[in-house]
Amino acid sequence: MSQGVQQFLPLIIIFAIFYFILIRPQQQRQKKHKEMLESLKVGDKVITIGGIYGIIREIKGDIFTLEVCKDVRINTTRSAIGQKGEV
Repeated sequence: MSQGVQQFLPLIIIFAIFYFILIRPQQQRQKKHKEMLESLKVGDKVITIGGIYGIIREIKGDIFTLEVCKDVRINTTRSAIGQKGEV
């Protein structure tokens, strides 16, 4: 190998390690979260990023109406949904 390649080989190896340990898993988590957000429908039980549990009662574009308890409804954005969950 040439002198230049030998000097950059440790940097290339470090980048590869960071990619497979940090970057790639984060991209996969983001992809799964995006797919989950796109699959949400009325009646799904969700938990917001802020920790509010609710049931989706209405969807208008990116605005969700969640029922958090009997006769109490709040509006939130699609991006505020953290995960599907049990209420």
